[in-house]
Amino acid sequence: MGDSKSIIQILHNLEQRLLQPEVRHSREELEKLLADEFVEFGSAGRVYDRQSIIEELGKESNARISMTDFEMVSLAPDVALVTYCAVYSEGEGESAHHSLRSSIWKKAGDTWQIVFHQGTPTKKS
Repeated sequence: MGDSKSIIQILHNLEQRLLQPEVRHSREELEKLLADEFVEFGSAGRVYDRQSIIEELGKESNARISMTDFEMVSLAPDVALVTYCAVYSEGEGESAHHSLRSSIWKKAGDTWQIVFHQGTPTKKS
């Protein structure tokens, strides 16, 4: 799968991009990052496909989402599982929401795309 340290950095940067409001609101950016077969199991139990998550993210507020405890495991050549903790906050004074997140990324040509994501609510860690 190549140099695992550089792949970890690439996938960390891509996950970080997906947490940025300007990317979450950009259909063009999301279409580059999400594979055609993308599926998400949302924190409320809803299942999203690529089109429905692009629509949902476009309606989202400009929340701040931070990421900690990022880890990666190689599942197969050019396929990786990443996990991390996320903190979602809509603004000062608002309560933060914590979740454990996992994503499966695959490399297609020179590009990494996310094929699966799940967010599971958790208590503050």
